[in-house]
Amino acid sequence: MKILITGATGFIGNYVVKELLKYKEHSIIATSIENIKKLKENKWINDVTYISRDLNDEDEDYYSFFGKPDILIHLSWEGLPNFKELYHFERNTINNYKFIRNMVINGLKDVNVIGTCFEYGMQSGSLSEDLPSNPITAYGLGKDTLRKYLEELKKKHDFCFKWIRLFYMYGEGQSVKSILPQLNISLNNNDEVFNMSGGEQIRDYLPVSKVAEHIVKISLQKEVTGIINNCSGEPISIRKLVENHINKRNKKIKLNLGFYNYPDYVPMAFWGNNNKLKSILNK
Repeated sequence: MKILITGATGFIGNYVVKELLKYKEHSIIATSIENIKKLKENKWINDVTYISRDLNDEDEDYYSFFGKPDILIHLSWEGLPNFKELYHFERNTINNYKFIRNMVINGLKDVNVIGTCFEYGMQSGSLSEDLPSNPITAYGLGKDTLRKYLEELKKKHDFCFKWIRLFYMYGEGQSVKSILPQLNISLNNNDEVFNMSGGEQIRDYLPVSKVAEHIVKISLQKEVTGIINNCSGEPISIRKLVENHINKRNKKIKLNLGFYNYPDYVPMAFWGNNNKLKSILNK
Protein backbone atom coordinates (compact mmCIF):
# COMPACT_ATOMS: atom_id res chain seq x y z
CA MET A 1 0.00 0.00 0.00
CA LYS A 2 0.94 3.62 -0.49
CA ILE A 3 0.93 5.67 2.74
CA LEU A 4 1.12 9.46 3.00
CA ILE A 5 2.44 11.01 6.23
CA THR A 6 2.03 14.73 6.82
CA GLY A 7 4.20 16.49 9.40
CA ALA A 8 6.75 13.76 8.74
CA THR A 9 9.79 15.66 10.00
CA GLY A 10 8.20 16.63 13.34
CA PHE A 11 8.92 14.97 16.69
CA ILE A 12 6.26 12.26 16.30
CA GLY A 13 6.36 12.11 12.51
CA ASN A 14 10.03 11.18 12.49
CA TYR A 15 9.27 8.11 14.64
CA VAL A 16 6.19 7.18 12.60
CA VAL A 17 8.22 7.16 9.38
CA LYS A 18 10.90 4.98 10.99
CA GLU A 19 8.22 2.59 12.29
CA LEU A 20 6.55 2.32 8.88
CA LEU A 21 9.86 1.50 7.23
CA LYS A 22 9.78 -1.80 9.15
CA TYR A 23 6.87 -2.79 6.90
CA LYS A 24 8.69 -3.50 3.65
CA GLU A 25 5.49 -4.07 1.67
CA HIS A 26 4.42 -0.41 1.87
CA SER A 27 5.67 2.62 -0.02
CA ILE A 28 5.90 5.83 1.97
CA ILE A 29 5.30 9.40 0.87
CA ALA A 30 6.43 11.90 3.50
CA THR A 31 5.61 15.59 3.43
CA SER A 32 6.29 18.69 5.51
CA ILE A 33 7.66 22.19 5.07
CA GLU A 34 11.31 21.83 5.96
CA ASN A 35 14.69 23.27 5.12
CA ILE A 36 17.40 21.15 3.51
CA LYS A 37 19.64 21.18 6.60
CA LYS A 38 16.86 19.77 8.80
CA LEU A 39 15.98 17.15 6.18
CA LYS A 40 19.52 15.78 6.17
CA GLU A 41 19.16 15.05 9.89
CA ASN A 42 16.52 12.42 9.07
CA LYS A 43 18.30 9.17 8.28
CA TRP A 44 15.20 7.84 6.52
CA ILE A 45 15.09 10.57 3.89
CA ASN A 46 16.53 8.35 1.12
CA ASP A 47 14.16 5.48 1.94
CA VAL A 48 10.92 7.38 1.27
CA THR A 49 9.48 9.69 -1.34
CA TYR A 50 9.81 13.08 0.33
CA ILE A 51 7.85 16.08 -0.97
CA SER A 52 8.14 19.48 0.69
CA ARG A 53 4.73 21.09 0.36
CA ASP A 54 2.51 23.80 1.82
CA LEU A 55 -0.87 22.10 2.23
CA ASN A 56 -2.95 25.28 2.07
CA ASP A 57 -3.44 25.56 -1.71
CA GLU A 58 -7.17 25.07 -2.19
CA ASP A 59 -6.89 24.68 -5.97
CA GLU A 60 -4.60 21.63 -5.79
CA ASP A 61 -5.91 18.06 -6.12
CA TYR A 62 -3.74 16.75 -3.29
CA TYR A 63 -4.87 13.16 -3.70
CA SER A 64 -3.45 13.04 -7.22
CA PHE A 65 -0.50 15.29 -6.34
CA PHE A 66 0.68 12.79 -3.70
CA GLY A 67 0.23 9.81 -6.02
CA LYS A 68 -3.23 8.63 -4.87
CA PRO A 69 -2.25 7.14 -1.49
CA ASP A 70 -4.25 4.33 0.10
CA ILE A 71 -3.83 5.69 3.63
CA LEU A 72 -3.29 9.14 5.12
CA ILE A 73 -1.61 9.57 8.52
CA HIS A 74 -2.14 13.24 9.28
CA LEU A 75 0.22 14.57 11.97
CA SER A 76 0.61 18.12 10.67
CA TRP A 77 -0.42 20.87 13.13
CA GLU A 78 1.26 24.24 13.63
CA GLY A 79 2.12 26.20 16.74
CA LEU A 80 2.71 23.65 19.49
CA PRO A 81 3.17 23.72 22.44
CA ASN A 82 1.42 27.09 22.78
CA PHE A 83 -1.86 25.50 23.84
CA LYS A 84 -3.78 28.73 24.52
CA GLU A 85 -3.06 30.59 21.27
CA LEU A 86 -6.19 31.35 19.24
CA TYR A 87 -4.66 30.35 15.90
CA HIS A 88 -5.32 26.71 16.82
CA PHE A 89 -8.99 27.18 15.96
CA GLU A 90 -8.82 30.44 14.00
CA ARG A 91 -6.43 29.00 11.41
CA ASN A 92 -5.36 25.41 12.05
CA THR A 93 -8.81 23.83 12.27
CA ILE A 94 -10.11 25.09 8.95
CA ASN A 95 -6.79 24.68 7.10
CA ASN A 96 -6.46 21.06 8.19
CA TYR A 97 -10.11 20.35 7.40
CA LYS A 98 -9.80 21.80 3.91
CA PHE A 99 -6.72 19.66 3.20
CA ILE A 100 -8.32 16.42 4.42
CA ARG A 101 -11.60 17.21 2.66
CA ASN A 102 -9.64 17.85 -0.53
CA MET A 103 -8.02 14.42 -0.21
CA VAL A 104 -11.33 12.67 0.51
CA ILE A 105 -13.45 14.21 -2.25
CA ASN A 106 -10.71 13.36 -4.76
CA GLY A 107 -10.59 9.69 -3.77
CA LEU A 108 -8.87 9.00 -0.41
CA LYS A 109 -10.56 6.14 1.49
CA ASP A 110 -8.59 5.78 4.75
CA VAL A 111 -8.04 8.80 7.02
CA ASN A 112 -6.05 8.70 10.27
CA VAL A 113 -5.73 11.98 12.19
CA ILE A 114 -3.92 12.82 15.41
CA GLY A 115 -6.06 14.14 18.25
CA THR A 116 -5.20 15.09 21.82
CA CYS A 117 -6.20 14.28 25.39
CA PHE A 118 -6.79 18.06 25.73
CA GLU A 119 -10.13 17.42 24.03
CA TYR A 120 -11.35 15.93 27.33
CA GLY A 121 -10.82 19.24 29.13
CA MET A 122 -10.90 19.20 32.94
CA GLN A 123 -12.37 15.69 33.32
CA SER A 124 -10.43 13.60 35.85
CA GLY A 125 -9.67 9.92 36.33
CA SER A 126 -9.62 7.26 33.64
CA LEU A 127 -10.79 8.82 30.37
CA SER A 128 -12.52 6.59 27.83
CA GLU A 129 -13.38 7.49 24.26
CA ASP A 130 -17.13 7.53 24.93
CA LEU A 131 -16.84 10.50 27.31
CA PRO A 132 -18.11 13.78 25.85
CA SER A 133 -15.36 16.16 24.80
CA ASN A 134 -15.14 19.42 26.75
CA PRO A 135 -11.96 21.29 25.74
CA ILE A 136 -10.96 24.47 27.58
CA THR A 137 -7.83 25.38 25.60
CA ALA A 138 -7.61 26.79 22.09
CA TYR A 139 -5.56 23.74 21.08
CA GLY A 140 -8.10 21.27 22.46
CA LEU A 141 -10.95 23.21 20.86
CA GLY A 142 -9.17 23.34 17.51
CA LYS A 143 -8.57 19.60 17.45
CA ASP A 144 -12.02 18.71 18.75
CA THR A 145 -13.68 20.93 16.14
CA LEU A 146 -11.63 19.35 13.36
CA ARG A 147 -12.79 15.90 14.50
CA LYS A 148 -16.42 17.01 14.44
CA TYR A 149 -16.00 18.51 10.98
CA LEU A 150 -14.56 15.24 9.70
CA GLU A 151 -17.38 13.23 11.28
CA GLU A 152 -19.83 15.41 9.32
CA LEU A 153 -17.75 14.94 6.16
CA LYS A 154 -17.98 11.18 6.65
CA LYS A 155 -21.78 11.39 6.48
CA LYS A 156 -21.49 12.52 2.85
CA HIS A 157 -18.36 10.64 1.72
CA ASP A 158 -17.43 7.02 2.33
CA PHE A 159 -14.05 6.70 4.03
CA CYS A 160 -12.55 4.83 6.98
CA PHE A 161 -11.90 7.33 9.80
CA LYS A 162 -9.70 6.89 12.86
CA TRP A 163 -9.07 9.73 15.33
CA ILE A 164 -5.96 8.87 17.35
CA ARG A 165 -5.93 10.74 20.67
CA LEU A 166 -2.45 11.16 22.11
CA PHE A 167 -1.67 11.65 25.78
CA TYR A 168 1.84 12.42 27.08
CA MET A 169 5.12 11.12 25.67
CA TYR A 170 8.87 11.45 25.91
CA GLY A 171 11.91 10.62 23.80
CA GLU A 172 14.86 11.87 21.82
CA GLY A 173 14.00 14.88 19.70
CA GLN A 174 11.35 16.22 22.09
CA SER A 175 11.06 19.97 22.66
CA VAL A 176 13.67 21.21 25.14
CA LYS A 177 10.82 22.94 26.98
CA SER A 178 9.44 19.56 28.13
CA ILE A 179 10.23 18.33 31.62
CA LEU A 180 12.53 15.37 30.85
CA PRO A 181 14.72 17.31 28.38
CA GLN A 182 14.97 20.06 31.01
CA LEU A 183 15.91 17.44 33.58
CA ASN A 184 18.56 16.00 31.25
CA ILE A 185 20.12 19.44 30.86
CA SER A 186 20.37 19.78 34.63
CA LEU A 187 21.78 16.26 35.02
CA ASN A 188 24.33 16.81 32.26
CA ASN A 189 25.40 20.06 33.92
CA ASN A 190 25.70 18.27 37.29
CA ASP A 191 23.34 20.82 38.83
CA GLU A 192 22.63 20.40 42.52
CA VAL A 193 18.95 21.34 42.24
CA PHE A 194 16.17 20.80 39.68
CA ASN A 195 13.25 23.22 39.86
CA MET A 196 9.82 21.73 39.17
CA SER A 197 6.19 21.82 40.27
CA GLY A 198 4.97 19.92 43.29
CA GLY A 199 4.99 16.81 41.11
CA GLU A 200 1.65 15.51 42.35
CA GLN A 201 -0.03 15.62 38.94
CA ILE A 202 -1.09 12.19 37.66
CA ARG A 203 -0.56 11.67 33.93
CA ASP A 204 -0.35 8.96 31.25
CA TYR A 205 3.06 8.65 29.59
CA LEU A 206 4.48 6.53 26.76
CA PRO A 207 7.85 6.57 24.98
CA VAL A 208 7.38 8.31 21.63
CA SER A 209 8.66 5.19 19.85
CA LYS A 210 5.74 3.25 21.36
CA VAL A 211 3.32 6.05 20.44
CA ALA A 212 4.53 5.79 16.83
CA GLU A 213 4.20 2.00 16.86
CA HIS A 214 0.58 2.36 17.97
CA ILE A 215 -0.17 5.03 15.36
CA VAL A 216 1.05 2.72 12.62
CA LYS A 217 -0.88 -0.31 13.89
CA ILE A 218 -4.07 1.70 14.25
CA SER A 219 -3.65 3.15 10.76
CA LEU A 220 -3.00 -0.19 9.05
CA GLN A 221 -6.27 -1.76 10.27
CA LYS A 222 -9.91 -0.94 9.58
CA GLU A 223 -11.85 -3.02 12.12
CA VAL A 224 -11.60 -0.52 15.01
CA THR A 225 -12.49 3.03 13.99
CA GLY A 226 -13.57 6.37 15.44
CA ILE A 227 -11.81 7.84 18.48
CA ILE A 228 -8.96 5.67 19.79
CA ASN A 229 -6.90 6.62 22.85
CA ASN A 230 -3.17 6.11 22.24
CA CYS A 231 -1.97 5.77 25.82
CA SER A 232 -0.48 3.43 28.42
CA GLY A 233 -3.58 3.21 30.59
CA GLU A 234 -1.23 3.40 33.60
CA PRO A 235 -1.28 6.57 35.72
CA ILE A 236 2.01 7.93 37.05
CA SER A 237 2.85 11.07 39.01
CA ILE A 238 5.16 13.65 37.49
CA ARG A 239 7.40 13.32 40.54
CA LYS A 240 7.67 9.54 40.06
CA LEU A 241 8.39 10.04 36.36
CA VAL A 242 11.23 12.42 37.24
CA GLU A 243 12.62 10.17 39.98
CA ASN A 244 12.57 7.14 37.67
CA HIS A 245 14.49 9.09 35.04
CA ILE A 246 17.11 10.23 37.55
CA ASN A 247 17.60 6.63 38.68
CA LYS A 248 17.83 5.46 35.07
CA ARG A 249 20.59 8.01 34.48
CA ASN A 250 22.29 6.83 37.72
CA LYS A 251 22.50 10.42 38.90
CA LYS A 252 21.63 12.42 42.00
CA ILE A 253 19.94 15.80 42.13
CA LYS A 254 17.72 17.55 44.67
CA LEU A 255 14.17 18.21 43.53
CA ASN A 256 12.99 21.73 44.35
CA LEU A 257 9.31 20.79 44.51
CA GLY A 258 6.72 23.56 44.24
CA PHE A 259 8.98 26.01 42.38
CA TYR A 260 6.47 26.18 39.49
CA ASN A 261 2.71 26.46 39.78
CA TYR A 262 0.50 23.69 38.46
CA PRO A 263 -0.95 24.43 35.01
CA ASP A 264 -4.51 25.73 35.05
CA TYR A 265 -5.64 24.04 31.81
CA VAL A 266 -5.43 20.36 32.80
CA PRO A 267 -6.85 18.48 35.82
CA MET A 268 -4.56 17.20 38.55
CA ALA A 269 -5.19 13.53 37.82
CA PHE A 270 -6.14 11.90 34.52
CA TRP A 271 -5.01 9.05 32.31
CA GLY A 272 -6.36 7.17 29.32
CA ASN A 273 -8.50 4.06 29.08
CA ASN A 274 -6.77 1.97 26.39
CA ASN A 275 -9.20 -0.91 25.91
CA LYS A 276 -9.87 0.01 22.26
CA LEU A 277 -6.13 0.26 21.61
CA LYS A 278 -5.51 -3.14 23.21
CA SER A 279 -8.19 -4.72 21.00
CA ILE A 280 -6.11 -3.57 18.01
CA LEU A 281 -2.73 -4.59 19.42
CA ASN A 282 -4.00 -8.03 20.39
CA LYS A 283 -5.20 -8.95 16.91
